[in-house]
Amino acid sequence: MEYLDLAPATHASGTVRLPGSKSISNRFLLLAALAEGETAIRDLLLSDDVERMLEALKALGIDWQRGEDNDFIVRGAAGVFQVKQAELFLGNAGTAFRPLTAALALSGGDYRLSGVPRMHERPIGDLVDALRQLGADIRYLGNEGFPPLEIRPAAIRPGGRVTVRGEASSQFLTALLLALPTTGAGATVEVAGELISKPYVEITLNLMARFGVDVERDGWRAFRIPAGARYRSPGTVFVEGDASAASYFLAAGAIAGGPVRVEGVGRDSIQGDVRFAEALAAMGAQVSMGPNWIEARAPAGGRLKAIDLDCNHIPDAAMTLAVAALFAEGTTRLRNIASWRVKETDRLAAMAAELRKLGATVEEGGDFIAVSGRPTFIPGASIDTYDDHRMAMCLSLACLGGVPLRINDPQCVNKTFPDYFERFAGLLAPVIAIDGPSASGKGTVAALVAERLGFHYLDSGALYRLVALAAIRAGVSLEDGESLARIAETLPARFEGGRILLGGTDATEAIRSEECSAGSSKVAAFPAVRGALLGRQRAYRQAPGLVAEGRDMGSVVFRDAALKVFLTATPEARAERRHKQLISKGMSVSIGTLLQDLRERDARDSARAVAPLQKCADAELLDTTAMTVEEAVSWVIERARQGLPQAAAP
Repeated sequence: MEYLDLAPATHASGTVRLPGSKSISNRFLLLAALAEGETAIRDLLLSDDVERMLEALKALGIDWQRGEDNDFIVRGAAGVFQVKQAELFLGNAGTAFRPLTAALALSGGDYRLSGVPRMHERPIGDLVDALRQLGADIRYLGNEGFPPLEIRPAAIRPGGRVTVRGEASSQFLTALLLALPTTGAGATVEVAGELISKPYVEITLNLMARFGVDVERDGWRAFRIPAGARYRSPGTVFVEGDASAASYFLAAGAIAGGPVRVEGVGRDSIQGDVRFAEALAAMGAQVSMGPNWIEARAPAGGRLKAIDLDCNHIPDAAMTLAVAALFAEGTTRLRNIASWRVKETDRLAAMAAELRKLGATVEEGGDFIAVSGRPTFIPGASIDTYDDHRMAMCLSLACLGGVPLRINDPQCVNKTFPDYFERFAGLLAPVIAIDGPSASGKGTVAALVAERLGFHYLDSGALYRLVALAAIRAGVSLEDGESLARIAETLPARFEGGRILLGGTDATEAIRSEECSAGSSKVAAFPAVRGALLGRQRAYRQAPGLVAEGRDMGSVVFRDAALKVFLTATPEARAERRHKQLISKGMSVSIGTLLQDLRERDARDSARAVAPLQKCADAELLDTTAMTVEEAVSWVIERARQGLPQAAAP
């Protein structure tokens, strides 16, 4: 997907379960790999950065296996990588590249480390200089001070002292601390200059302690690893939710009413970015917090106020404050953020450029940004993301200014939060997903529920029927999946005023023929067709909400739906309803034939390999065999009152 269009929105509310923290996930993986014993890691983040770490560990001989969901088992190497020669590609994953550089430099092997072009622009000289003090043999294969790197076997001097600069990135100190216990000789790491991003070092020390290595420290100037220290598996560890990711949703609640609650981080979190909540509170937001959750609402007066803040303690989450500043009275000044310039992109320059596209007045300095709030938002701005996940996520908040917004290269969020935009849309436009078998009445019920709630309506089955109709008219076999997928990709379908148009021609009645009904079931069995229509279906999700009906709305298309309903009836009741419908249209067909056709279609839909018809575990069952249409509609709306965010409920 080259771009994603976000519809205008002015309200956000709901609950989001956060993905695992990238920082904690990659630290846990490396610690488990270096430890003695077997470690079970629960709730690991599945993202591009973590995938690069997993691939690297596999190449280095570490045995890991994935269990159910996001659970992994890692068998440690007791501090010694068995594979002594490897070429590792680490993408743009700084949380993998920096620690692995240190660990491999001390392991006595011959390794080459590289990444994407942007990684080769991110400095690593401070870490290399520190490792060379220990005797490491590291050579630059490109520009001095930058990846790619070649690491050769070397005689490492055990113990002693090593100095690392702290101004550019805390990841350099983290890398040293994580790697040094593998020597068993003890060491002292001294920090030259001011150490930035101290909370990330706190995470490192906390996780090292869980694996049996307690680091003594003298403030933020010196860190002592005792002789004889070595990592031992603690058995099972759990990855906290990503506190940086929490910032986008909490800001949405503070900007656009709320309440928005995030689950997975809270008062007991070891991540410094939970202090983002303090910054929101300083801007006037109503913030509450529990052990494992945080909730934010707009200020009692409705408007945020500008702040002047040293952001050294929340450098990543501070990016979200820059966008939240658009909605505040006055000029917000965020200081001590020079580290933005050496991240996935030069975030200071990029943020200033993109905020100006939205109509904001922005001042950019060497280590600060100042954003004047309450601009006249420019509608339809096209936001560039610079292959930077955080640029995409935080700038998505601008659609809360009530203007349409285009996000270019939205897939860059895969680095840390692959389904971010689905989760974000869930706060702005809740979905009611109604699935069920053919002739169960789900279409009638869904359309009426949407009308009464004022929501948009999606008849997903109509899209498959249109593909079948277009194929039949073009003489394309319904067994030719590749050709059907091409039709689906370019399907000229529009929904206007209750009519369904195919290439400008009214196809409302044509797609309801028995030929199209049977054909749509065949068409839907092809994975390529379903893939081609997936994005089109999700695009119907717009504020204030969507009622989507079909066969996989809750299980595949809208897995985060606020309410999932599996609407069904006995085959006999469904056949009778279909018979009455056809009779009213002057068509004659026996109930026995209809009943047989329905049972055959149920069998096909339930048995297909891709997105089979089935009730989701979290869906509510609605059997309409003995219900009127009005009773079924009332049942769904009552569930909506109970389950949807208050602003969206009827």
